[in-house]
Amino acid sequence: MIKKVFPILALAIFSSMLGVGIIVPLLPIYARDLGATGTELGLLVASYFIARTILMPFMARLSDRTGRKLFISVGLLIYAAASLGYIFANNVLHLIIVRSIQGFAGSMIVPIAMAYVGDLAPEGEEGKWMGYTNAAFFSGFGIGPILGGILSETFGMDLPFYLMGGLSLLAFLVTVPLLPNIKPDIADTKKRLPIKAVAKNRIVGGVLIYRFTMSLGIGVFTAFLPVYASENVGLSSTFIGILVGTSTFLMSFLAAPFGRIVDKINKRMVIILGNLVYLSSLASVPLAGNFLILLTVCIFRGIGGATSLPPATALMVQEGRKFGMGSAMALLTMAMNIGMSLGPIIGGLITDALNVSSVFYIVAIAVLIGTGFFAWLTK
Repeated sequence: MIKKVFPILALAIFSSMLGVGIIVPLLPIYARDLGATGTELGLLVASYFIARTILMPFMARLSDRTGRKLFISVGLLIYAAASLGYIFANNVLHLIIVRSIQGFAGSMIVPIAMAYVGDLAPEGEEGKWMGYTNAAFFSGFGIGPILGGILSETFGMDLPFYLMGGLSLLAFLVTVPLLPNIKPDIADTKKRLPIKAVAKNRIVGGVLIYRFTMSLGIGVFTAFLPVYASENVGLSSTFIGILVGTSTFLMSFLAAPFGRIVDKINKRMVIILGNLVYLSSLASVPLAGNFLILLTVCIFRGIGGATSLPPATALMVQEGRKFGMGSAMALLTMAMNIGMSLGPIIGGLITDALNVSSVFYIVAIAVLIGTGFFAWLTK
């Protein structure tokens, strides 16, 4: 069953994350041109993830009770419509509103599609299928910046937004007729615990802390690497898109093979080692003075993320079988969203108070602390 429906779910995840990624090289520079401060830029980038975080628990619990298809379909349709809002926005407030609407739609797509995969993944193959899911997630997030940078420079700012909306509409048109609406077993659903009770589990807590601090790094990298590369290295949006896209696309390319491997080895140690590589790459960004060095740093960031994410998601799937897959995936995605929300905001405050280079050092320290907590909670 999972082999038949996974391509549809992968398309939904891919199109949603392409929409997030396609504006990575555009939005920070565009907002700066509109006069946005570092703090305003942080709020703009964070608004998508704040909206997703607020609504996600409700969507997840409802999908655990009623099935996943309706939420994924409606989310894709709203996402497609909101994509056109960027074209008509002419100040930072308008951009924040559009980003928030897309965040609302995103709360119904990625976490619920991940829960759908978790429902169907055979026992003992959680890492494999979560690796495939992370590949769809990061391929959209990775291809997006490259497309956004090239298309905006070649054809203008509007075309990437039309493409983002068109792909989401295509995913909607495929999902509605082809994705089955598999409803959870009623007896099993009654046994499932509230999200607060799930979060008290030590393994769940460790994974959530890992995902939160790692996402702080993603949020900072997404919001401030374009600023650093543009203002300190003098790179164009095309080269910035290549940097962000290379890092994220590596996570996509390596997630599937690493996911198959981690089903057979110690997931905890792989997460720790991968996160150490990841935080080292963050701390190296301010030391890079040209495109090739930044590209090398981004490659190591991709390797670190691809190493740690599949086993962390697989651990969450194993726990989700006890507590409710929708709730488990919602918690995991909420941890990501909170990290990606706070990362740009904290980064903006640090940039205004100190400089953009300091952001990467401070967040690397936060990721190191999170790795330590994960190791302690999961021992």
